[in-house]
Amino acid sequence: MIGLNNLKPAKGSKHRKKIVGRGVGSGHGRTATRGTKGQKSRSGDGEKKINFEGGQMPIFRRVPKRGFKNPFAKEYEIVNIGSLNVFDSGIEITPQLLKEKRLISKTKFIKILGNGKLEKSLTFKNMFFSKSAIEKIKSAGGNIEIKK
Repeated sequence: MIGLNNLKPAKGSKHRKKIVGRGVGSGHGRTATRGTKGQKSRSGDGEKKINFEGGQMPIFRRVPKRGFKNPFAKEYEIVNIGSLNVFDSGIEITPQLLKEKRLISKTKFIKILGNGKLEKSLTFKNMFFSKSAIEKIKSAGGNIEIKK
């Protein structure tokens, strides 16, 4: 009689786990089904690091290294003089004010360049300037407090 109490898997569908390295008589002794010699037959040597190239000099060591990244270099946020006409005349321009108007994203080092025309007299604090920007600010009647 067929019932849930006597169900069995189909014949040949279940396999016994292969037991290796347990003597020559088992048929899987000696080399334990790994063949003979070589890197992959050794214990613990099957996987190497991702950049391992079989013992030859790795590419990142073969390729010459060039250049230098100065850790002390200042990265300036650039603002052109023409984009400062959005401010009213006589206002004091600071890095925080430029950030509020979204002309810059960071307030660390800001450099004003002389591209464009300034039509209002403005006062600048805590920034760096190009020579042409200084000339245009002075000619428009503005003041500069240069950051050292």
